[in-house]
Amino acid sequence: MSSEPLLSRAFADDRLELAAAGSWTAVHANELEALVDGIARDAARSRSAAIDMRRVHEFDTFGAWLLERLVRESKALGQDMQIVGLPARFQGLLDEVHRTGGEGPPPPAAPNPLLRALEALGRGVAETGRELVPFINMLGALCIALIRVIVHPRAFRLTSAVHHVDRVGWQAVPIILLITFLIGCIIAQQGFFHFRKFGADVYVVDMVGILVLRELGVLIVAIMVAGRSGSSYTAELGSMKMREEIDALRTMGFDPVEVLVLPRVVALVIALPLLTFLGSMAALYGGGLVAWLYGGMSPEIFIDRLKEAISVTHFRVGMIKAPFMALVIGIIACSEGFRVLGSAESLGVQTTTSVVKSIFLVIVLDGVFAIFFASIDM
Repeated sequence: MSSEPLLSRAFADDRLELAAAGSWTAVHANELEALVDGIARDAARSRSAAIDMRRVHEFDTFGAWLLERLVRESKALGQDMQIVGLPARFQGLLDEVHRTGGEGPPPPAAPNPLLRALEALGRGVAETGRELVPFINMLGALCIALIRVIVHPRAFRLTSAVHHVDRVGWQAVPIILLITFLIGCIIAQQGFFHFRKFGADVYVVDMVGILVLRELGVLIVAIMVAGRSGSSYTAELGSMKMREEIDALRTMGFDPVEVLVLPRVVALVIALPLLTFLGSMAALYGGGLVAWLYGGMSPEIFIDRLKEAISVTHFRVGMIKAPFMALVIGIIACSEGFRVLGSAESLGVQTTTSVVKSIFLVIVLDGVFAIFFASIDM
């Protein structure tokens, strides 16, 4: 049975003699704390001290730590505290507390800022490389599936491709027309608002025409398709991956890329240029409407100036970009769908990642094309 802890003291020639007894366990934490605190005041008046633990019959980690604390406080005062008579069955616990309760390791030295920056750069490059692997794998698998379909045309899922053209193309026309129309209106309004200060209203038509046909028309449409259709592709394929339908296709001898990915990518490559054309026309119409209602420029003058400002080259530049952007969106969306694991959280993460990557790569691709066309004076 546990008994009240005791700690008696006696002085002999500047030496403090302590005798412990009873139960040194956490059950008597309050009593032990008071005893040890009282001894600390007496220990300050002695040169050495010893504590006799023979009469202690219960001992746990709390008691061992208090005993270790008493030894350390004595050592800090320059005294020699000895522990005698501790039963052998308790000695291992005290030794373990002594080893684990010491001072922690010294704090690590501050890293070199240059080395830290190089490490961050290296990790970023490695992470980018890991993210490129699924894209390259999907591109290679898509090329192999396309070659196989060219050799055996009957293997192409025409019905699936037409269905996806309807979904990503025809059903997206209203929202594409609305957004691009508003973009054209905003560009024209801002152009008239600022150019009017310099008496250069007529150059608003040049800005709207060139900017819409070369850059904004295809870029806005591609970003909207990435958010609307790319996320849909990722969610659909991710759900199929979670339900193990893709594994079932492989078990039945079908290539999931040929059955699921190729029709979707082909539908995007067909639909995005058409949407780009419709979106560019809607943006020009919005710019012309604002020029008439806000800028006081008649539709006839707007159209005549537009004919002088733009050429087929500007239109061709925008249309050339569209299939490549569609290909990037399709590959990213499908590859991220195939990376979904067996949880709803993974599906949401990969869908978000798909949209972010698609928009980022579309903008990067637009910049690459802009540099390329500028280098060939197109």
